[in-house]
Amino acid sequence: MELRHLRSFVVAAEELHVGRAASRLHLTQPSLSRQIAALERDVGVPLFTRVRRRFGLTPAGEVFLAAARDIVRRADDAARDAQRAHRGELGTLRLGFVQSATFEAMPRLLAAFRAAHPDVTLTVSAMTTLRQVEALRDGHIDVGLLRPPISEPTLTTRVVSRDPLVVALPGGHPLTRRERVPLAALAEEPFVLYTREFGPAVQDAIIGHCMAAGFTPRIVQEAAGVQTIVSLVAAGLGVSLLIAPTPPTAERAVAYRPISDDIPTWELVLAWPTDNRKAVLDRFLAVAEQA
Repeated sequence: MELRHLRSFVVAAEELHVGRAASRLHLTQPSLSRQIAALERDVGVPLFTRVRRRFGLTPAGEVFLAAARDIVRRADDAARDAQRAHRGELGTLRLGFVQSATFEAMPRLLAAFRAAHPDVTLTVSAMTTLRQVEALRDGHIDVGLLRPPISEPTLTTRVVSRDPLVVALPGGHPLTRRERVPLAALAEEPFVLYTREFGPAVQDAIIGHCMAAGFTPRIVQEAAGVQTIVSLVAAGLGVSLLIAPTPPTAERAVAYRPISDDIPTWELVLAWPTDNRKAVLDRFLAVAEQA
């Protein structure tokens, strides 16, 4: 049973006139008659009555018409969806992200992408940079929001933002009276820092900045998540150095202050496999470029 025969049958059933149906289908009348006859052979029963040049549906044809319309509609929908998927308007985009991306970059990018392509399914997963690099390399995610350094030659990256480190202080701490805090002023403070599992480069960089300011930070607590670090700072366990943007919090609980030292900013990048040819990824990258 051929799809083109079903299309011809539906049009002929709607017109109940071979000439008009053939004209709609851009066929000759003999060609249309042959297609209907072939369909009736496939089905095994007559679908049309032909009495004194009057053309009508048999009871079997009336039943068959509803199913034929549904098949034709679903075939058209499938073809249309395939075309949209080819253009990147349908499909699934799998995104990994580091936690520090959730406070500004990720909401901005995903809101812009959702507005532009509402029919694309987004799946998002919180992952450290190291886990994202592995997931990108193994094909488990399509694109990641992560913090360099990245030593993976199969990935392409694009900088989304360059973010500073800021000091997180317990509410009421004497240093909150300053607009900017020098790192040296933290020399005697207990520190709450990211775990090395979060990414050794982050902890190493923070320790390196402190050592350049003349001291080694006294780490009393480590945590993998920035929200947990902020909670520990609010509880008075210590101070911290965090990558901005930071979780919103009341000043009386945790106060954020810029660092007065001249230290490098920290890049947030989009990373994706160079050989990923998914059209939906191309669409996301185009939106990200504009956003």
